[in-house]
Amino acid sequence: MNRLIKLSRILPAPDPALTVGYTPIRLEMPGRQSLELRLTATATGDAMPIVILSHGFGPSNYIPSKDGYAPLAQFWAERGIAVIQPTHASSRVGGLDPDLPEGPFFWRERVVEMRTILDQLAEIERQAPAVAGRLDHARIAVAGHSFGGHTCSLLLGGRLEDKDFSDSRIGAGILLAAPGRGGTDLTSENAARFPFFNVDFSGINVPTLVVCGSEDDPHFTPRGSDWHADVFHDAPGADALLTINGVGHGLGGIAGLDARETEAEDPEALEATRRLTLAWLRSTFFIEPAAWKQSQAALKESAATIAKITLKEK
Repeated sequence: MNRLIKLSRILPAPDPALTVGYTPIRLEMPGRQSLELRLTATATGDAMPIVILSHGFGPSNYIPSKDGYAPLAQFWAERGIAVIQPTHASSRVGGLDPDLPEGPFFWRERVVEMRTILDQLAEIERQAPAVAGRLDHARIAVAGHSFGGHTCSLLLGGRLEDKDFSDSRIGAGILLAAPGRGGTDLTSENAARFPFFNVDFSGINVPTLVVCGSEDDPHFTPRGSDWHADVFHDAPGADALLTINGVGHGLGGIAGLDARETEAEDPEALEATRRLTLAWLRSTFFIEPAAWKQSQAALKESAATIAKITLKEK
């Protein structure tokens, strides 16, 4: 354990198990280069739930891809969650020309890529023989950081351009520093540049955890860090808001320590992010139903300065 981590040790989490990783797994997509991804899972065990982790549109040339987010993906995988990480079309190493009509963000293509993963889980297992037959295709969540949160919000039920992009195979979601409301909540310049931020979150009905940094300073909007919490307030399924204190958009380093996406390396905040999101996943996936409540209690009693959990009244 990192000696810089003190309070976050109190938050309960299972011991890590040995993992196996496969990369690059390649999935064919019509009319374009193949989709490359990484799969990480424990070396033993069956019926592992799946999280598909969607990266952001950050400044690094390589990190926001299948090869990034190791601090988060590896932590989850070592504790029983099979993590699939695609390199999206919007990535600088994704292969698609940013000058194409849908570029450089390719928000529709990103949704298609996530569906391709869902459609080809059997092919993913074929290319990952040590994991074949060990994934639970009935327990699938998506998680997205920043622009990846936009991708996941659509798959979870957010409507854009009066269209429904949801996928019934997805049973839960984690939105990490995801974009908030678009339109008039943005500056006029950004409203014109990012019309696809104008998502209606009211169609998100599956369990969703919203994660924000208390010091996040979004440049898209004149509002503050609360902009990233909009999904929690607007989506019926968003049952919890986790605010990590003292950090911004990188949540202490989930994209990778030393990554350009990480505006502040904070091992304590990163550990809290990892442990609390894992607890929510383990409860939501019924791996350990009491994990989320136990973590809430531990946070409140012994580590309240690290983070705050807000639950939606039912």
